[in-house]
Amino acid sequence: MTAKGDTMTEFKSIRYIEPSQRAGMRFIQRGIEGSIVMLNLLRFRDVADYTANPELTPENPISGAEAFQRYIEHTLPFLRESGGEILFLGDGGEFLIGPEDDRWDLVMLIRQSSAQSFLAFSSHQDYQAGIGHRTAAIEDSRLLPMADLPIPN
Repeated sequence: MTAKGDTMTEFKSIRYIEPSQRAGMRFIQRGIEGSIVMLNLLRFRDVADYTANPELTPENPISGAEAFQRYIEHTLPFLRESGGEILFLGDGGEFLIGPEDDRWDLVMLIRQSSAQSFLAFSSHQDYQAGIGHRTAAIEDSRLLPMADLPIPN
């Protein structure tokens, strides 16, 4: 039998860096019409890990936050070309309502003109060439695609 504390440790050890194939299929099946906003919650590594992309490794070690800044600089032209934009970029922190030991370093809201433009952006070959900065930077992340709802009067 697993103690409650052990279960929490096991849960915390799960990291989310890239979407699963199943999650990608469910995203497409939602059939979102019109623009979408992507809520990104990001937790950075203390030191960026370029093991998976040694060709992008900087001369000297850098922090996860610095690696993510390189990712943003690389990504912005492709995001804009696809009709996307950064709506909000801000420091995260601990939740006011939520798990007390959960924190996120950075919060981003990205608007894409459509689900199709998001998929075209994320599969763009030149964009993919720099995604290793994101992989090196991120300890854990969440990405929630959101569709607009009408606001009541």
